[in-house]
Amino acid sequence: MSDANVRIPEEARDRLAAVAAAEGLSLRAYLARLAETVLTPAERADRAAQAKAALNAWTGYNPSAGEEADLDDELDRRLAQVQRP
Repeated sequence: MSDANVRIPEEARDRLAAVAAAEGLSLRAYLARLAETVLTPAERADRAAQAKAALNAWTGYNPSAGEEADLDDELDRRLAQVQRP
């Protein structure tokens, strides 16, 4: 299926169209502009590596893989607490 055949639920489409109109854009132009801001997984990984290197250079902080996993688990736990209804 090509991208042109992707169907957006009607309610979401209408809401996005309203946001686009408020910014003086067509829905197509708004979605194109939005897509330009989305990073690929490789780009996100590259930015994360750059941020980690900058943090290490600035503060000397260099967590091990285990420490990173612990921090990720803690972040997941806290996000789950906030997202509960």
